[in-house]
Amino acid sequence: MILKTIITEIEKFAPLAYQESYDNCGLLTGNKEQEVTGAILCLDCTEAVVEEAIQKKCNLIIAHHPIIFSGLKKINGNNYVERTIIKAIQNNIAIYACHTNLDNVKLGVNKKIANKLGLINTHILAPKKSLLKKLVTFVPATHLGQVQNSLFNAGAGNIGNYDSCSFVLEGTGSFRGNENSKPFIGEKGKLSLEKETRLELIFETINESQIISALKQNHPYEEVAYDIYQLENTYQNIGSGMIGELEKPVSEIEFLECLKSVFMLKLIKHTPLLNKSIKKVALCGGSGSFLLKNAINSKSDIYISSDFKYHEFFDAENQILIADIGHYESEQFTPEIFYEIISNKFPTFASYLTETNTNPVNYF
Repeated sequence: MILKTIITEIEKFAPLAYQESYDNCGLLTGNKEQEVTGAILCLDCTEAVVEEAIQKKCNLIIAHHPIIFSGLKKINGNNYVERTIIKAIQNNIAIYACHTNLDNVKLGVNKKIANKLGLINTHILAPKKSLLKKLVTFVPATHLGQVQNSLFNAGAGNIGNYDSCSFVLEGTGSFRGNENSKPFIGEKGKLSLEKETRLELIFETINESQIISALKQNHPYEEVAYDIYQLENTYQNIGSGMIGELEKPVSEIEFLECLKSVFMLKLIKHTPLLNKSIKKVALCGGSGSFLLKNAINSKSDIYISSDFKYHEFFDAENQILIADIGHYESEQFTPEIFYEIISNKFPTFASYLTETNTNPVNYF
């Protein structure tokens, strides 16, 4: 197995373009062309995880959190980050990180948490804006199907649970080619008025190059007329956090007990109980205090996340129950996503969920 083959599948699921600006996802050590013998799947890459990879004869570690987060000016082994990197390089072990891009996709970290809790009717809590564009082009009626299908195949026309979405409008186009032109319709040097179809499709910005390439390859005109518009629509498939519902409402105590059991928690930090049932649940894996207002505005009964500061608990204002379950605890099932991606595509490839507990927080 070549490393880039595995990376391609992971990035199909969670494109690097969807990582936050401060993040450092992707291949941190190693070469995409190297052969891989097996993979350790983990939340954090530490020295102990590298040692586990060595023992299991794996030369790839896929982690959620990037071990290299900010710039390294020296690699002398003076801290755990430097020692981990040195140990990995000395043993020819590649390290790949898939962090906020996996947080932001619809079926990523937060969907995994929602599934563990049995939530239904899930959708993203804070969808991102400016990730969509609209393509408008003009096609002769004889080639509408050909161009339309090529754009669908390139990724255009996907809206929520629907694909092959477009809008067409009949009209008349005019053009006149010079002496160097090779017009598909009409004669050069003469004004042509032709029946054309206006075709409109929405697409994800990250797919723009492949969509324009498909348009030009399948459009019959020598010069393809098209417009691209940036949309301010929120994109429901990409964003932070998630909302879902329980099939039946339960009491706050019953839900907290369930939460404690599912996530194997020793304790839950929470705001005062509101003495109402829990039906609608908002959540965010990792540090999610920045989404508290979104959770309140969504009319959720509880918000599950981690890393709330002392004064941020006051911000609940008795409008929602906050449950801080711990950073590691909230994301502990994330490696299962990597396992599912790899095992579904490469069922014979050796991939292992780490046996190393990398949680730096302990409870007495």
